[in-house]
Amino acid sequence: MPSPSERRSSPSPLLQVRDLAVDFRTMDGAVHAVEGVDLDLGEGETLAIVGESGSGKSTTAMAVIGLLPGNGTVVDGSIVLEGRDLVGAPESVMRSVRGRSIGLVPQDPMSNLNPVARIGTQVAEALLAHGLATKRDVDRKVVETLAAAGLPDAERRARQYPHEFSGGMRQRALIAMGLACNPRLLIADEPTSALDVTVQKTILDQLERMTSELGTALMLITHDLGLAAERAQRVVVMHRGRIVEQGPARQILEDPQHAYTQALVKAAPSVAAVRLRPEVFRRASAGGPVAAEAAAPAPVEVVERVTDAAASVADNIVEVEGLTKVFPIRGQKEDFVAVKDVSFVVPRGETVAIVGESGSGKTTTARMLLKVIEPTSGSMRFDGEDVAQLKGRQLRAFRQKVQPIFQDPYSSLNPMFTIERLIQEPLDFYKRGSSKDRAARVRRLLDDVALPQTMLRRYPSELSGGQRQRVAIARALALSPDLIICDEPVSALDVLVQDQILRLLGDLQREYGLSYLFISHDLAVVRLISDWVCVMKDGELVEAASSEEIFTNPRDPYTRRLLASIPGNELDIAV
Repeated sequence: MPSPSERRSSPSPLLQVRDLAVDFRTMDGAVHAVEGVDLDLGEGETLAIVGESGSGKSTTAMAVIGLLPGNGTVVDGSIVLEGRDLVGAPESVMRSVRGRSIGLVPQDPMSNLNPVARIGTQVAEALLAHGLATKRDVDRKVVETLAAAGLPDAERRARQYPHEFSGGMRQRALIAMGLACNPRLLIADEPTSALDVTVQKTILDQLERMTSELGTALMLITHDLGLAAERAQRVVVMHRGRIVEQGPARQILEDPQHAYTQALVKAAPSVAAVRLRPEVFRRASAGGPVAAEAAAPAPVEVVERVTDAAASVADNIVEVEGLTKVFPIRGQKEDFVAVKDVSFVVPRGETVAIVGESGSGKTTTARMLLKVIEPTSGSMRFDGEDVAQLKGRQLRAFRQKVQPIFQDPYSSLNPMFTIERLIQEPLDFYKRGSSKDRAARVRRLLDDVALPQTMLRRYPSELSGGQRQRVAIARALALSPDLIICDEPVSALDVLVQDQILRLLGDLQREYGLSYLFISHDLAVVRLISDWVCVMKDGELVEAASSEEIFTNPRDPYTRRLLASIPGNELDIAV
């Protein structure tokens, strides 16, 4: 097997794809998913394929590794890896190629790891299947492989199951499995899309380090242009199954030629956040004098400052003080403190974002405010009323004034209901107007969220992710609420759809005077929509200030670390 240095010196591309076309057989005939795709990937190179859902990027990658669905077929073109055309190769040949020549890191670690098999067992399967370990030494090699992927205490982790791992740890396990056989090419399909920015950076750093050491070429599938520009040497932009533009990463983002690429760059929040940030912060994020001099004040002082400033602009629709939630843990002496002494306000008609990593207490705080779970201590006031004391008719009125928009538009809508019934259900439950009034209200709501009336008879399965999220927004607006709690409402969406939803939320806020509590781990998105930002870590509020202050002069080291982890945070791209 050639060494990494020998690999990099190879003059010809490792992978050559020419005129690739992939069709899917459906009840309505063939769907042309990929047409005329040409791309090269050199030894040790990182190539990013970007585009929105349905653009053909994952289909192209799955065609390369020979893992198309049963109704998918390569109908034209060639896929040449190390001089061998893989199109039409028998399955026995492809089984030898997968793992040893081409590794794969799939998108969702929880659904791609066997939940009833130990992590070490799953890594061992790959090593044993390709003859890279014997039963005698496989345990040792499994531990070495997991340790190389950055998993601490690898020997103990190898004996654990996927549910005992965090999202970042599960993704490391998949990276370990993908690189276990030292492949020539690694395909990483959205490897960090479900992870927090700090975990995402850690994973990508580890992936970059391992592929560099092994001399492995990396095909990175992503919809995040900031990530692509930061991690790849070259970028391929796909739209509706075709490549519309490709070239050096910086060149593509600094001077996009195709209208679709220009739209992607303009909509990408990771790029937009950097574009809006002044030069002084870019120096700070790199560890300059501003970062060194900034000291984090006590959270109480910051909250008081935010409260005073917000009160001078408008009255507060929500006032939270000393909020704490403790969960008892069966069989353990110490309870788990999910939220500790959190205080903040939501000014009427404005947007307050709560940001932080998974497990920081963001969603628990939102669920307490929704009165889904009861706080252990502290107070929450909505429109001057104590939320904890609301019962009967008052609680019923409160639930009509506060509505949620959830993260996943695929699981938050009942698949058995039509769009009309989904939007009308809150109106029916609270008996708002006559049946004729409710039907008219549903139609007005569809207009508000820019969906055609023809959607009324459709089901969620017939809609795209962005359309589903618009339905969820229409449903939340049905009762004319004063406050909408948005829990990661755009994290599952592509950048173009994400941009549309964020603009829609802004338009609706201006039109109806809505107040938003916006829960997110994506600071780039938060920069675009929020007036105020509260930063949470380990259940505590570590910093709270105006959005401009948080992004231009972050005081807490944790906030600076979050900002520095935004993909593409050091890029200066003008569009």
